[in-house]
Amino acid sequence: MTSYALRFTYLVIQMLQRSHLPPDTSNVVRPDIHASISRGTTCLPRNESACKRDKVLIWFGTLANPGYSAYSGGLDTSTILKWLILEGYTVVAFLGNCGQAEDFAAVEKKALALGAERIVIEDLQQEFVDELIFRAIQCNAIYEDRYLLGTSLARPVLARALVRVAHKYNCKILSHGCTGKGSLSIIAPWRMPSFFNRFHRGRQDLLKFASENNIPVSSTPKAPWSQDDNLAHCSSESGILEKPDMPAPKDVWIKSVDPLDAPDVPTKFSVTFREGIPVKLEVEGGETVTGSLELFKALNEIAGRNGVGRVDIVESRFIGLKSRGCYDSPALTVLRLAHIDIEGMTVDSKVKSIMSWIGNEWSQCLYNGMYFSPERELLENSIIFSQKHVHGTVNMMVYKGAAHVLSRSAPESNLYSEQQASMDTLEGFSPEDTSGFIAIQAIRLEKYGAAKIQHGEPLARGL
Repeated sequence: MTSYALRFTYLVIQMLQRSHLPPDTSNVVRPDIHASISRGTTCLPRNESACKRDKVLIWFGTLANPGYSAYSGGLDTSTILKWLILEGYTVVAFLGNCGQAEDFAAVEKKALALGAERIVIEDLQQEFVDELIFRAIQCNAIYEDRYLLGTSLARPVLARALVRVAHKYNCKILSHGCTGKGSLSIIAPWRMPSFFNRFHRGRQDLLKFASENNIPVSSTPKAPWSQDDNLAHCSSESGILEKPDMPAPKDVWIKSVDPLDAPDVPTKFSVTFREGIPVKLEVEGGETVTGSLELFKALNEIAGRNGVGRVDIVESRFIGLKSRGCYDSPALTVLRLAHIDIEGMTVDSKVKSIMSWIGNEWSQCLYNGMYFSPERELLENSIIFSQKHVHGTVNMMVYKGAAHVLSRSAPESNLYSEQQASMDTLEGFSPEDTSGFIAIQAIRLEKYGAAKIQHGEPLARGL
């Protein structure tokens, strides 16, 4: 969610470069915009009238007629939508259904009431799970050891749909509600003096404008944090959450119950993997789920009601600033733990070590908005190769905010041998085999110790 404008912009740029644009928008990457991305500087339109005359696609910016606003019904996008209409633009709104807790009928009614020409709502849940969430599970994706990338995972699906719908309705210019602070927002309303000067105090000015124009928003002066909800997680930031020394209000957690209020009896279940992808969920004394979307939703409910998946962190933004985020990711938390565990049974140790680095690089690509890039494809091909034999079942338990692995089985893997691992037998293993191994390992360590002694450095305390 942090630096959203820059990273989402990169994704839209990548999608546009892969798609067939209408003839009058073929020169979509304007030289001044493209150069600004390379330099890491902010690009603003030469002037608004010139921007309106240019037949180009402008990401997250002013809307020429017809325009196209990625619309979530939140404070920023609602205010921008109304502001653009008051400025004389025609707006087509878009909302992608990525599994967020949303009253889509109410959002449609709201967008049209604010003056949008139309609103397009697309159900993206299945492709979100199959193409992004489960790929993240395969590579144990994580950012800075804590963040499971819930918002980052949704961006490629939304960017793809954004461009697809823009083509369908012949929209020449894109807009987005991302703020300009801390991000490179290319020709965004927040970077335009006419918009920024009116709302320079940020969310308080937005709330005032919303009130004056009868715009219903979920954010209020008493609870001015921003939330992004989808199947993978719900993230909360901004407002009172910008004080990292203050505990997050209970209201920010919408996908999980307070662990203290979770059931006093644990929930047990098993997850079965094929090629590193979850294919079956069996709940003890309950249902069996096999469809990918249904499986993920079921795990969200099970883990969420047991208080699993909460993370409150301060992370590094793409541009180097620090930002606090509260992330609620029940199913992702459970599946990542289960996948790491089954890999222990099915993946070679050296491959697992290399895949740890690859998974981290893949996570960086997603976080930085570089999904539609050659490096991501390279990394992903390695991930898919590494998962060819990751078949097995993990038995788990969730209880009072924690997820536990109870046992696992991988009948098709020969990497783990109970006989070889046993302390009760030496069958298939000769103690003499260790002698040469130890001697070889000792060569470099002996030289290291001799060098320390030569320089008068003790090898250990007291020597």
